[in-house]
Amino acid sequence: MNMGFDFSHDSVMMAGSTLRKVKSRSWKKQRHFRLLEDGMTIWYKSRWAGRGHSTFSITEVEAVREGHQSEVLLSIAEEFPADLCFTLVFHGRQGNLDLVAESTEEAQAWIQGVRKLIHKTQTMDEKERLDQWVWDWFNKADKNKDGKMNFKEVRKLLKMMNVEMNEEHALHLFTMADKSESGSLEIEQFVHFYKMLTQRDEVWKVFQDFSGDGEKLMLEELENFLRTEQQEGEQSAQHAQELTDRYEPSESAKKQGAMTFDGFQMYLCSQEGSIFKPEHRQLHQDMSQPLSHYFISSSHNTYLLENQLRGHSSLEAYIKALKRGCRCVEVDCWDGSDGEPVVYHGHTLTSKILFKDVISTLKEYAFKVSDFPVILSLENHCSVEQQTVMAQHLSQILGDTLLTTLVDGLIPQQLPSPQELKGKILLKAKKIGGLEVCLDETLTDEVSDEEEMANGECSDDPPAESLGHNAKKSKLSRELSDLVVYCKSVHFHGFEHARLHGKCYEMSSFSESKAKKLAKEAGTDFVQYNTKQMSRIYPSGLRTDSSNYNPQEMWNVGCQIVALNFQTAGLEMDLNDGLFRQNGCCGYVLKPDFMRDGSTQFSPEKPDGKQGYKPLRLSIQVMSGQQLPKVNQKEGSIVDPLVRVEIYGVPQDQAREETSHINNNGFNPVWNETLNFVIHTPELALVRFVVEDYDKASRNDFMGQFTLPFTCLQAGYRHIHLLSRDGTAIPPSSLFVNISISELT
Repeated sequence: MNMGFDFSHDSVMMAGSTLRKVKSRSWKKQRHFRLLEDGMTIWYKSRWAGRGHSTFSITEVEAVREGHQSEVLLSIAEEFPADLCFTLVFHGRQGNLDLVAESTEEAQAWIQGVRKLIHKTQTMDEKERLDQWVWDWFNKADKNKDGKMNFKEVRKLLKMMNVEMNEEHALHLFTMADKSESGSLEIEQFVHFYKMLTQRDEVWKVFQDFSGDGEKLMLEELENFLRTEQQEGEQSAQHAQELTDRYEPSESAKKQGAMTFDGFQMYLCSQEGSIFKPEHRQLHQDMSQPLSHYFISSSHNTYLLENQLRGHSSLEAYIKALKRGCRCVEVDCWDGSDGEPVVYHGHTLTSKILFKDVISTLKEYAFKVSDFPVILSLENHCSVEQQTVMAQHLSQILGDTLLTTLVDGLIPQQLPSPQELKGKILLKAKKIGGLEVCLDETLTDEVSDEEEMANGECSDDPPAESLGHNAKKSKLSRELSDLVVYCKSVHFHGFEHARLHGKCYEMSSFSESKAKKLAKEAGTDFVQYNTKQMSRIYPSGLRTDSSNYNPQEMWNVGCQIVALNFQTAGLEMDLNDGLFRQNGCCGYVLKPDFMRDGSTQFSPEKPDGKQGYKPLRLSIQVMSGQQLPKVNQKEGSIVDPLVRVEIYGVPQDQAREETSHINNNGFNPVWNETLNFVIHTPELALVRFVVEDYDKASRNDFMGQFTLPFTCLQAGYRHIHLLSRDGTAIPPSSLFVNISISELT
């Protein structure tokens, strides 16, 4: 089942090449790289070291960058020409691999070869993916590389795959698969053995319930299943035909207009059989409303890859955040020693990068995954001279991409829409005066301390008395001020003041504790404020470990720019990824209608007060798990998995329920337990499925999760394709559930 190739790049890769692995200007070491026979795994080792080697799968690689496209390779540009250099970029938070080839031809063979392989893995269907997975395992376990596996090796492999099964059952299946009675299995026989091993009894039972003859589903039987179980209503008939065309492997069954069990299982494991509504994955929302009507994916201290005190400031961090769909990035600017402003976490040991390099990176990566506008949130600690240098860099590097004029030349009563601002970068910073005064020359270039506080992320607001009449003035560069249009940073003076005097282009920043307090004390006011103006929330200054706060509380009151440390994996980023997984992952999600109406009376504390209040009952039957990942790689350790479903939303909707744990089976555990919830504000709720390895002595270990908006749930029998802690896919790990949603009566 080798992924057969016919081009010459991979012959170079299979023969192997000596490439230099570069970690810094001083660390450049030769390593021998080659592509293994499976056409999917890259193996490398140092030429001198004895047995140690490393491998990674092509599925872990996201892209190949050609030339000096990383900070490390740029730093050695004099030493190695661009046509020898390339960078392998990995999914998630895994670091890049910077490599230098010995010749241009060799560099090209690897660049083009790896790109072709990545394309191949991206276009594999579920079946090929599963076969590939089995093939990878077979190769891992076939220690003597003779292409065969005896029963002892198979037992060991099952342990590696997270399966603890009784000897007799395994031997029985082994004997059935060993058709030639040779006492060992070749790859094809092993695939057959594996199929018997993964026979999905719970899926077979569902199939039997709807199949008249127990062999196949005729079109009307499949249509009946789609209508009654999958709750697909009118479109069931047409969909039944489409699914049979798409997933039925047997041509003869297709001719009869029937689906076999194999086809049925393929459908249930596909994107269409997944828990996420396929039509919500695409861009499907109205993008022509004011910016304040959307939740916007936003990052805090975007330049950091690690923590706030010692971390490495890096351009790579901007690239990773933008690739994750982030639409609001933060730049902390300080005076540099040679007149060039630098970006880093002030007064700490984090390294520094040049402001102009950050802006160049932004220009290159801003619109790779989304066309909608990017907001550049500037935290400005620079002298007037270096502010002017910043303004020059912004204008020269970004050119037309930087929005510097009003969209229609009119003073706005409401913010422009993401649609009108496509492909634009907006600067958020302080501004001298407003848009109305059309730069009346009488303005001074000074911003009082009152305004000064608007920009600083102080641990929290300063005591009022410190803002006396002798407030010291801080100077602002006119050139930089002129680049601010729709995102003017101002100090927040309370909701009443904003109602009377607030302009739609004025934006305030709130620390998480300040926002939490306002949400609790004046929820409805905050929701109303956020219909017209934008608010940015940032983590408390005490979170030096770059930990995150729960963004849901901020979304509950309609805050648009809820900035999180994208570099930190965990629950909070799972929620962010979950909310923004809809609408084409474009970084903008339209707020529910009751958060877009200026006279709304909605309060997250009292959801039953909203017009059209209709609570829903959510019932989730957790049926089974498939090939769950191993938590630790120690030989002989098998997991005891449990599933927890967590609901995040308005305070009344916060809930969690979990199944019991299954002993010693991460391979195909069956729970068949039902978890029930009542959802009061479905439009704001997120549902998170977590799988953990139960441990009675200490904390359970995380195994995988998937988070999605309640409104994107598909009812019926569905698979949930689990993600790692990092948010990357871990095929073929999944959960099989049956979901029903009904009105609470």
